[in-house]
Amino acid sequence: MKNAKVITICGSLKFRDEMMRVSEELELQRNCVLSVIYPVGHEKDNITEDQAKILFDMHKQKIRMSDAIFVVNVGGYIGSGVKSEIDYAKSLGKEILYLENKNEM
Repeated sequence: MKNAKVITICGSLKFRDEMMRVSEELELQRNCVLSVIYPVGHEKDNITEDQAKILFDMHKQKIRMSDAIFVVNVGGYIGSGVKSEIDYAKSLGKEILYLENKNEM
């Protein structure tokens, strides 16, 4: 078996269910998926500012470790946080994949 492509999931937490569905689909296609950490209770308000920074820093580490990112852009929505993740991935030369067709940014 060839080495699996490592893909980090990026997207707004409001699309949590879709992100989990995409993660499973990509894994079943023999990719290694690094997913988002969902705050307890699935609400961003349940974590401190320091915890949010740690999670953001660790997500950037996942992007560095990945071959690609997969942007879950339901309805074409890409928030400012995900936009920064896309820009970061591009700066590292990572492949950018989208759930919905997306013109080059």
